[in-house]
Amino acid sequence: MANKLYPDAASALDGLLFDGMHLCAGGFGLCGIPERLIDAIRDAGVKDLTIASNNAGIDGEGLGKLLRTRQVKKMISSYVGENKEFERQYLAGELEVEFCPQGTLAERCRAGGAGIPGFYTKTGVGTQVAEGKEVKNFDGQDYILERGIFADVAIIKGWKADESGNLIFRKTARNFNQPMATAAKICIAEVEEVVPTGSLDADAIHLPGIYVKRMIVGAPYDKKIEFRTVRQREAA
Repeated sequence: MANKLYPDAASALDGLLFDGMHLCAGGFGLCGIPERLIDAIRDAGVKDLTIASNNAGIDGEGLGKLLRTRQVKKMISSYVGENKEFERQYLAGELEVEFCPQGTLAERCRAGGAGIPGFYTKTGVGTQVAEGKEVKNFDGQDYILERGIFADVAIIKGWKADESGNLIFRKTARNFNQPMATAAKICIAEVEEVVPTGSLDADAIHLPGIYVKRMIVGAPYDKKIEFRTVRQREAA
């Protein structure tokens, strides 16, 4: 078995990056995002990227770093509400955006990873989401055709992996990482810990190692807060 563990993010991405490539990026907000891999992509300077991701992080964090350096040509996303630079570039016509409902985005990636080129869904029927898409009637109900997503490279964040690449996600960090992992030719996983093969409970594996081609250990991490809300203490 080839060694999947690389010493750092730059070496794990070596030979895979090129201008105009398509990326799938896991995570939700700032939860479960592949921070070290994003930094390495920024430092590599590749441009005209198309990125499928639930969102683009926030200003200066997550995929927001790639927006700030103008390396992103198009985002395929569900939510952009916390990123002012995303909003500014989109309204200025500097960034192409394909808005996609969250469930549809997850299924488009899952379908792409399963070799399914398209599927029909009711989500978005009669809205702007349906514009330009094929509509088909099943049992008296209209459905729109959505295309599967299959990228050049998927970058994901996991919690714990073994040396074979079998991977466990931690709680809500599983969101979007799992479907993104299968929706690309090459999946690179950034994890917090790597343990010997065979030491993880086989029934607890979320992503089989056959999908993971390269890995890095990215720890330690700083826990960043996407949107802080506070309330005043009640009087004693």
